[in-house]
Amino acid sequence: MLRVLLVTLSVAAIAHAELCKPDTQNAFKVRLSIKTALGDDAYAWDANEEYLFKAMMAFAMRRYSSKSTTQISNVLLCNVTDRVSFWFVVTDSSKNVTTVPGSEVEAAIRMNRNRINSAFLLSDKTLQFVKITSTLSPPVEPSTPVWLIVFGVVLCLILAGIVFLVVAGIHQRKNYRTPPCLIIDLAHTQGRIILYWLC
Repeated sequence: MLRVLLVTLSVAAIAHAELCKPDTQNAFKVRLSIKTALGDDAYAWDANEEYLFKAMMAFAMRRYSSKSTTQISNVLLCNVTDRVSFWFVVTDSSKNVTTVPGSEVEAAIRMNRNRINSAFLLSDKTLQFVKITSTLSPPVEPSTPVWLIVFGVVLCLILAGIVFLVVAGIHQRKNYRTPPCLIIDLAHTQGRIILYWLC
């Protein structure tokens, strides 16, 4: 009985090793830049973090396909490097010897990308799935259309120019019509000077 169990486990280990190889059909490479993202607050990548990654991939697969029964044991990691890059595959939970198609894994990752990034406190630039292009957030739409802002600025400049021309014209016309004022000292009465303005 013990021999049968050992043989079964060794066959399963060999099958898993064959499934998770770099550049296989349904394998994905992951690169993490924890130090870049978190600086001095960076955490070490260890077995606990690998378990969290497997759990997040199982979560993504379950959420993507409501009929999926993906377990943590269905996510296989291989070629883990010190600089925190590795390959992973997701095996089919019913057969456990075949991998889930890469298109399904990619769709599940795209659907849950923000949750995966948040679990590791990383962004699309610091948690990279190499074959999967990063998901771009939709462009920010201002509450006021751009053309309306440009129209308002141009209209204000035109109105300011018109007001300046009208005020400058009034001021120039006023100065042209009236000659400069003359001050005439007509009389000195009792020590006071009486000045008259002629304008």
